[in-house]
Amino acid sequence: MANKITSLFNIKHPIIQAGMIWNSGWRLASAASNSGILGLIGAGSMYPDVLREHIQKCKVATDKPFGVNVPMLYPNIEEIMDIIVEEGVKIVFTSAGNPKTWTNWLQERGITVVHVVSSVKFALKAEAAGVDAIVAEGFEAGGHNGRDETTTLTLIPMVKEQLSIPLIAAGGIATGKAMLAAMVLGADGVQVGSRFVASEESSAHQAFKQVVVDAKEGDTQLTLKELAPVRLIKNKFYNEVQELYKSGPTVDELKELLGRARAKRGMFEGDLEDGELEIGQIAGLIHDIKPVAEIVEDMISEFNKAKQDLTSL
Repeated sequence: MANKITSLFNIKHPIIQAGMIWNSGWRLASAASNSGILGLIGAGSMYPDVLREHIQKCKVATDKPFGVNVPMLYPNIEEIMDIIVEEGVKIVFTSAGNPKTWTNWLQERGITVVHVVSSVKFALKAEAAGVDAIVAEGFEAGGHNGRDETTTLTLIPMVKEQLSIPLIAAGGIATGKAMLAAMVLGADGVQVGSRFVASEESSAHQAFKQVVVDAKEGDTQLTLKELAPVRLIKNKFYNEVQELYKSGPTVDELKELLGRARAKRGMFEGDLEDGELEIGQIAGLIHDIKPVAEIVEDMISEFNKAKQDLTSL
């Protein structure tokens, strides 16, 4: 299926495996790229030397294109960007920051730059900054999220109406049917996160993967908007946050409760009580843990069948 996204990244299918903290190491990224989609290493949970190791291992594990997702609020951002250039990575997805800061610098070094946004306003700012493509992410998505709570169903056509560069849809997409729906709405491709958390190659803890599989509709909630909105599975930590909200907490009180490394404890170390368990609403449709290759094959097969059914209506 050739289109703007497959051409931009030199991949077979217009699907991007999202670069998620604590879930997206070299094993997931290389498996995704070997399956004909774009794999991303999630740099947000890696010290610079750890990122370098993951990039080097990914280069050994695949001869296909892969990229790195970089939250621009990262404290060692200059070192991270230097490592990406030194290791010859040719695709960078930026998020959580101003795309003007790094886009030109990366492009001057031969790197394709994609920026993740949650609104039309930020999509236009990213386009003005010169990025090569946009990921527009609806608030169904897991992890850190937009404050406006715009759903994928409404966000994609609104961004498409005003954008001239390639558009990738994200948030609530885990199936071939959802992929087709996003592309009918105007997306050129899709970014998939939660479905790949529940893959054999994901670096998430097995206990967290099982929680994702067991999740039902209504088991996630967007919270902590005063810090940075994040969608979590409801657990003991989430309940403590809600209890604190009853007292009208200050930002400092919320920060104190959140503490440090809570996402690592939950997703990477498997602490299902006190950890931060970030996943999207679509977890309610994820029922098994599979190899990445099977997930991609299932999505493409369902996409093609749904497209065929749609044309026969």
